[in-house]
Amino acid sequence: MVKYLKLYYLELLIFTYILGNTYVLIYRRDDFYAYNLLPAALIIGYIAIFHLQKLVFFLAFITPLSISLRELGLTEKIDLSLPSEPIMIIIMMLYFLNSLNERISDKKFINHPITIIIICQLVWILITSLTSVDIIVSLKFLVSRLWFVFSCYIIIPHLFKNKKNMIDFIFCYASGLLIVAVVTIIKHSAFNFNDKAADWIVSPFYNDHTAYGAALTMFIPVCFSLIFIKSISTFLRMYALSLFLLFSLALVLSFARASWLSLIVALGILFTLFLKIKFKTLFLTLAVIGGLFFAFQTEILIALGRNNTDAEGGFSNNIESVSNISTDASNLERLNRWSCAIRMSMDKPIFGWGPGTYMFEYAPYQLSKEKTIISTNFGTNGNAHSEYLGPLTEQGVLGLVIMLALLLYTTSLGYRLAYTVAETEVKIIVIALFLGLMSYLIHGFLNNFLDTDKLSLPFWSFLAALVTVDLYYPKKAKV
Repeated sequence: MVKYLKLYYLELLIFTYILGNTYVLIYRRDDFYAYNLLPAALIIGYIAIFHLQKLVFFLAFITPLSISLRELGLTEKIDLSLPSEPIMIIIMMLYFLNSLNERISDKKFINHPITIIIICQLVWILITSLTSVDIIVSLKFLVSRLWFVFSCYIIIPHLFKNKKNMIDFIFCYASGLLIVAVVTIIKHSAFNFNDKAADWIVSPFYNDHTAYGAALTMFIPVCFSLIFIKSISTFLRMYALSLFLLFSLALVLSFARASWLSLIVALGILFTLFLKIKFKTLFLTLAVIGGLFFAFQTEILIALGRNNTDAEGGFSNNIESVSNISTDASNLERLNRWSCAIRMSMDKPIFGWGPGTYMFEYAPYQLSKEKTIISTNFGTNGNAHSEYLGPLTEQGVLGLVIMLALLLYTTSLGYRLAYTVAETEVKIIVIALFLGLMSYLIHGFLNNFLDTDKLSLPFWSFLAALVTVDLYYPKKAKV
């Protein structure tokens, strides 16, 4: 009997599962979805324990394809992206369990300035969660940020010490995003690529075309860089070229103006790298330009106010409408959210209102003269539309300072690595990852998506890649 059980255990398991499914269909229909998720959960659990590296690659592939509970119509309260976020939770728990027995993260990695900034940010989020106007909301924000950081940043150096793993990880996420892009373009074609349809056509994978555009923008320079990596096969290089071309088309059709702008800025950064301009020189130049803007802000705003081209009627109109702050509803609503964020920060400048609370608290801070046709009296349409003003409002002045420190040090690190990495292929990848990161950090002045799995995974993993190269890959003499 035991002999036959060993021979046919798989068939017996399948047969038992089918019998169980029959029972659930007849007597426990409400448990049908949960029961049928059981095999997937068991497989993921097995891979997590015995093949964690493969699970991380699978996470990269499945994240663009994940669908939230809210999109599935299963909940209106607690939202979770399936299956990406449960996998992130599993990876974080495995990290903590393994850490009980031995040190997993290299001390050099923990002591790196980027890691220290991230730890400071997490500690401050905890502190401001305890002083929050809604502690439950803020603690949920903290917990989700933890599984983003642990699964997409802390464990990544174990993979990225090997250049091949870095390339495979990029291909995994890009392949998932490719499926989303193809499905979106096909659905969009049924509406003659109408710019209004672009906002919702990305559902159920993305809840907003701007998040979709931000992801595409991060991977356009990365996919382009892989074309020049001679250590991979010709097939993969052609695949990378195909990804680059299709993502470029998808970005145009997304009508995500903030993403277009951030890609242009990223190209400008690439131009400065070709000219071998140092970060200090660039920083001083930008500081002077910023000073001139504030000195002549009235004249600049008057000039911008003359632009009344709305984001309607095609690609050219969308480009012209980027600077329209007089009639474009989307631009005006951003200004409304930013104004609310600044007014809210003045009332709670030290600890802020609490992480994740902006969307529940900003409504009373709207001024009637700043409201738009898409404003709501109850403030039910999202966040502060800024990775910098959001922390200012929710975590106080120190929250903004930490985010700006992350921006500045990441920029400095990217420029330094671009000039000092010894191996040519690694340098090409580093520059592309840096441009992808910068495209998001620039995009962060206009939108914020680091509270979602879709953008957290590429953002934190790209950042981990730069840190890994800084610590473990050979360098030239400092310049």
